[in-house]
Amino acid sequence: MSTKGAGWVDAFLEMMAVERAAARNTLTAYGKDLEDARAFLARSGQDLDDAGAETVEAYFQDLGARGLSPATAARRRSSVRQFYRFVLGEGWRQDDPSRRVAAPKAGRPLPKVLEREEIERLLAAAIRKDGAQGLRLTCIIELIYASGLRISELLALPLTALARDPAYLIVKGKGGKERLAPLNDAARAAVKAYLAERPTFLPKASKGASTGKAAESPWLFPSRGATGRLTARRVSQLLEDAAIAAGIDRDKVSPHVLRHAFATHLLEGGADLRVIQTLLGHADIATTQIYTHVAGEHLAHVVQTKHPLGKRDGGRKKT
Repeated sequence: MSTKGAGWVDAFLEMMAVERAAARNTLTAYGKDLEDARAFLARSGQDLDDAGAETVEAYFQDLGARGLSPATAARRRSSVRQFYRFVLGEGWRQDDPSRRVAAPKAGRPLPKVLEREEIERLLAAAIRKDGAQGLRLTCIIELIYASGLRISELLALPLTALARDPAYLIVKGKGGKERLAPLNDAARAAVKAYLAERPTFLPKASKGASTGKAAESPWLFPSRGATGRLTARRVSQLLEDAAIAAGIDRDKVSPHVLRHAFATHLLEGGADLRVIQTLLGHADIATTQIYTHVAGEHLAHVVQTKHPLGKRDGGRKKT
């Protein structure tokens, strides 16, 4: 690596510290990013002061090949781009070799997914809870898993939506758009069992009301808390407790993960992506398409671990 390249990096970092008041951690990150670029360029006998556009482009392609996250690749690219803008401003180079490099896309993380067996264990743990508490949590899990409801949609359900044992719900989702959410037999049975114990969770009657009577509530899941209905935070806590009881990593379980499980298991079962888009209430099919990656990875894992051929080296018998 050339002395000139190192000097330019030092000058750039000094400018960032003095003129832009960059924090120590920020300067350290810039320094590491530029050193990483210099190490790659050195393989071709170049440095930041004389690197060509093709070599800089190859560097960013190498970041992807190393398996770095899109966020890290984007940060390193930004460091190099800012460095070359500084160099151009100083008149040290007449071109910017990083200009033609396309920005890496910030990919979306794949959602966590519960296996079917884990869903069963979670339900079993919920059922084991005492009385009304267990029936309520079982109802919550069954409803989300059967219909793919968002937690906000679930907690906004009025009692009237399920009072007559419907085969589907009319849900008002994001943007006030309504959609149909199906209910399977297990979910409907869980709702019936819970409704018999629902009065347990009704708020206490206000002062002056008849003694021993609970206040009425329009919500399917009322609460004696300040909001008058169950909160998303409380549901998350209940699910975490059930996960621990079921021997499942609690960080893997949440209302949103149950919604993901609904979509992924449908896709694995052969459901059309457009149907899943409608059931989830996604405005854009691109949002739904992430489940194709999740399901694909899961199916590949199942084949590798469960199929007899997957237990052999390279799919061949050992001799």
